[in-house]
Amino acid sequence: MNTFLQSPAPKFAPALTVVGSINLDITATASRLPSPGETVGGGVLRQQPGGKGANQAVAAARLAGSSRMVGAVGQDDAGLSLISAMAGAGVDVRDIARVDAATGTALVLVDGDGENQIVVCPGANASVGLEGVTFADHEAVLCQLEVDQDVVLEAARQAKGFFVLNAAPAAPLLPELLDRCDLVIVNETEYELIPALRNAPLVAVTYGGEGSAIFVDGERVAEAPAVRVTDIANTIGAGDAFCAALVLALGSGLEYSHALAAANAVGADAVRDASSQPALKPLNHYIEATKPAGQTV
Repeated sequence: MNTFLQSPAPKFAPALTVVGSINLDITATASRLPSPGETVGGGVLRQQPGGKGANQAVAAARLAGSSRMVGAVGQDDAGLSLISAMAGAGVDVRDIARVDAATGTALVLVDGDGENQIVVCPGANASVGLEGVTFADHEAVLCQLEVDQDVVLEAARQAKGFFVLNAAPAAPLLPELLDRCDLVIVNETEYELIPALRNAPLVAVTYGGEGSAIFVDGERVAEAPAVRVTDIANTIGAGDAFCAALVLALGSGLEYSHALAAANAVGADAVRDASSQPALKPLNHYIEATKPAGQTV
């Protein structure tokens, strides 16, 4: 495993590059989700930036001050607006390609409790590539599975530093890809759907209201409780904010339980925000807020 996690805690979190999806989220919020064949009225429609990759890059930029995004959008107005939104959040967008395809779109239904149903139309995300992209020794690289897994594998091969895979949506993983992962992040459902993760060197699993845990070679070695939230606005993007926060917290030298607790706190702030790319405080705020009694950070 990469020595990234064993290095002394730096004053600043490491550089983080995200390789992944960029979507326009078209969201309809209603009191409840419809059953098959049913129409539910009274919804509220909104459009906002999304995509797991873009969400993670924006969260990282808001937590750490900067991040880099590698992805693709269309030549359409949606693509330009998504790039502008990421740049405005502090993301380096120079490695986002504009291609001859529609910008990726997610059609999202959200109920009054923040639960959701999502259909994703990948569009330009199917054209993501790494031509001309390089990774520095100090960079952590974070990928997901909303782009072609061969692209993710190529990112894993090229990454020189700490490589993280958010294995979502769940899919069988190429053996070479799993072998290269320094960390895999999944929710409890994805953990069950990908049996190969049982023997992976380092896996973080989220359990919703039950918190999160880290497994080393299949053994549960650390955990942190969830932060209780009563004013849930939107659960979309919370898992992405958790991913970015956990990578940055581990890169800051935190031990596993504290890193999980800080990431849980970030995720809790994310669900209070109606946006898929929520406003977040600097990472140090969450680190201090979750610091074990008597511990200095």
